Amino acid sequence: MLFLKKISLSVIILLTVLSSMAQPVRVAVAANAQFVLQKLASDFKKKTGITVEVISGASGKLAAQIKQGAPYDIFLSADMNFAQDVFNDGLALNQPKVYALGSLVVCSTTGADLKNWKSSITNHVPGKIAIGNPEVAPYGKAAKEALNHYGLYQAASDRLVFAESISQVNTYVLKGVVNIGFTTASLVYELNPIGSFKWEKVDPAAYAPIEQGAVLLKYAKNKNFVNNKKFFDYLFSTDAKAIFRQFGYIIV
Repeated sequence: MLFLKKISLSVIILLTVLSSMAQPVRVAVAANAQFVLQKLASDFKKKTGITVEVISGASGKLAAQIKQGAPYDIFLSADMNFAQDVFNDGLALNQPKVYALGSLVVCSTTGADLKNWKSSITNHVPGKIAIGNPEVAPYGKAAKEALNHYGLYQAASDRLVFAESISQVNTYVLKGVVNIGFTTASLVYELNPIGSFKWEKVDPAAYAPIEQGAVLLKYAKNKNFVNNKKFFDYLFSTDAKAIFRQFGYIIV
């Protein structure tokens, strides 16, 4: 009887370990980086056999979800501030680390004159302008900074459409809902946009550097911490950096 109990206990322990190993690494990622994360997750699984689940959204909303107890293991913000807030609230195991720098572009599928996009705003050329909500979307914050840098924010204000995330900005642009949109340069590499899609880089001097920050969350310790830490470390590996560069990110 004692022997059977020992076997049963061993089976339970084994099943618990296997169940833990089968659980995916859950990564909450800013909408601008969701496609590159899917590529990274695929590469990581090929190398290790470990599955990564990607949950995307506006950085501010993801940070709020984490503070409310969302079961994420890693948080990749589109800036350092939201990642720092999570750390300051005692929800992360490390200070935020910069995993990439983002670039802002202005783009359109409606034939807008992007070479002279600043003049089109000054001259009140008709059409809506999409930016991410600056309160929750760091690329929206960068777009607002750029418009203010050129003294254009007031001129554009009555035509601005505030999207909740950069992916929503992309949808508005690609469907022609807006005349122009401000988004991440990685869109050009991620979606292989249609022929009518045109874009121009916004001068980086017009907005603060978009340092994108990563933290390993305390929730990661609740299950298979080894796998969670392994993926977090992988994000800073040579292979991962090469993939980030393929998607238009700047690696420092």
